[in-house]
Amino acid sequence: MTWEIVIGLEVHAQLMTHSKIFSGASTAYGAQPNTQACAVDVGLPGVLPVMNREAALMAARFGLAVGATINRVSVFARKNYFYPDLPKGYQISQFEIPVVSGGTLEIHTPEGEKTIRITRAHLEEDAGKSLHEQFRGMTGIDLNRAGTPLLEIVSEPDMRSPAEAVSYLRKLHSLVRTLEICDGNMQEGSFRCDANISIRRHGDKTLGTRTELKNINSFRFVERALHHEIERQIAVVEDGGDIIQETRLYDPERDQTRSMRSKEEAHDYRYFPDPDLPPLVISEADLEQLRRELPELPDAQLARFISDYDLGADEAVQLTSQKEIADYYENAVTKAGGETRLTANWINGELMSWLNRSNTAFTDSPVSPTMLGQLVQRILDKTISGKIAKEVFQAMWNGEGSADEVIASRGLTQITDSSAIEQVVSDVIARFPDQSEQIRAGQEKVIGFLVGQVMKATSGKANPQTVNDILKKQLLS
Repeated sequence: MTWEIVIGLEVHAQLMTHSKIFSGASTAYGAQPNTQACAVDVGLPGVLPVMNREAALMAARFGLAVGATINRVSVFARKNYFYPDLPKGYQISQFEIPVVSGGTLEIHTPEGEKTIRITRAHLEEDAGKSLHEQFRGMTGIDLNRAGTPLLEIVSEPDMRSPAEAVSYLRKLHSLVRTLEICDGNMQEGSFRCDANISIRRHGDKTLGTRTELKNINSFRFVERALHHEIERQIAVVEDGGDIIQETRLYDPERDQTRSMRSKEEAHDYRYFPDPDLPPLVISEADLEQLRRELPELPDAQLARFISDYDLGADEAVQLTSQKEIADYYENAVTKAGGETRLTANWINGELMSWLNRSNTAFTDSPVSPTMLGQLVQRILDKTISGKIAKEVFQAMWNGEGSADEVIASRGLTQITDSSAIEQVVSDVIARFPDQSEQIRAGQEKVIGFLVGQVMKATSGKANPQTVNDILKKQLLS
């Protein structure tokens, strides 16, 4: 029996304001526990929340970017539940009228572009954080994060595989960073995801019972967690069991999900309008200014990379997946004299490979755009071959200087003198008479063997195309 997977994501993006959503306390990450939680954040008697204007404008900025409706008047509510890191006993959030309604996001899949609908994006305050590792048999509570502004972005259940979910998540991550409303740091928890997942038989119109995977903070873990939960749900149903609506936690060390609690419905939270906060009003003048200030968005950048730089869709998707990669590419192209395809190949290939192997962030790459652009130039002007270029790249990565400095210090300049190459070719033909005769007899595929021998004899410095041409001239003319 085949099953259809149905996935929707709720993404919590911490907004990059300097102060919290309803107080003047700092949002800086990494302070000593409980040093950045003021009386408002913990709900002490007699205090009143005051809305952070910048957080509201950031939410509207997001809404404009995804083509959503910006509700000029939205309302805050109290979401009531008990948890140790929520000292007030309620969270201020938006329920009936969020600041952002609707919108779409285009994702790239192997089958082509797919539209994922966004249900809503609403403002709320973050809770504190429970700390388990540092306390044997106890839990510590750090309230520094309490009151940090969040934009919760809720999708429709439009994704049909873990790969699509990750593609959506990456696209959303790129967008909020492009808009400069969230730093996207998943390790610090400023961009995290809850995944709702269910299964149903192909052809069924009714959604299956869903489970929620809570607080997943890496793209890799999202994909792994979804795969595991899909397998678990299918196994339960095929064994005659029923899926229970519940919240589950993903354990990356054991690669499994486990039950956390039964899943609440909206009425369980007893939402009611917050009596201390008036409706949030965003003026038309504010929206007009935000429209004028919107940067180039990821979809527009992707289309520009394809048209202006003559790139394939897959190449362009990789290069525009992160703002830092796109900026690196455009700077490298400038330094490479406008060469676009070879530069893209080196970034998506060699550079990405070294970054992944060394677990290095893109922003920490020891090979700068200028250095890579110069390397591409030396390939184009035939100073070095593509093979030698990999040796040069490794040396640059290891801190031996620019491409020109490495080429000079290691004596890697390519041999382009035809007469010098002709002599080496003649020697190789004399050393391998059998292969030479095979080529003369029409087996031209063997020529690759002799090219390799010439390259070996010249320590890889001969121009491969020149070697190929001279071999054919000497053997076939």
